[in-house]
Amino acid sequence: MQIETALLIGALFGCATYLILQNSFVRILFGFVVLTNAANLLVLSMSGNPAGRHAPIVGSVARPLVDPLPQALILTAIVIGFGVTAYLVLLLYRIFLDQRTTNAAELYEDQDTSEHT
Repeated sequence: MQIETALLIGALFGCATYLILQNSFVRILFGFVVLTNAANLLVLSMSGNPAGRHAPIVGSVARPLVDPLPQALILTAIVIGFGVTAYLVLLLYRIFLDQRTTNAAELYEDQDTSEHT
């Protein structure tokens, strides 16, 4: 199960890197979403298998406990990722309203021609 998870994480990081390096801002946005999900899955897979472990509740019986830190980190990362994604969606919308394009090459095309003249 661990090798499949590692392959999935690698595929997600590779797909996210490919999308982030594109010219279209929409693809960059999707790449960022995939990247945040891949990072969350990486942290979750590094926390270990919770099978046979119990919740970390104070008690008198000594037993193996689940570490709650990775779950807290992932929850925080999900909230931060959602906030940044919402900001990027609004930024993309504003760029489209102002420039009428979501392609980075077309966006900077006018500036390149004005610099050469």
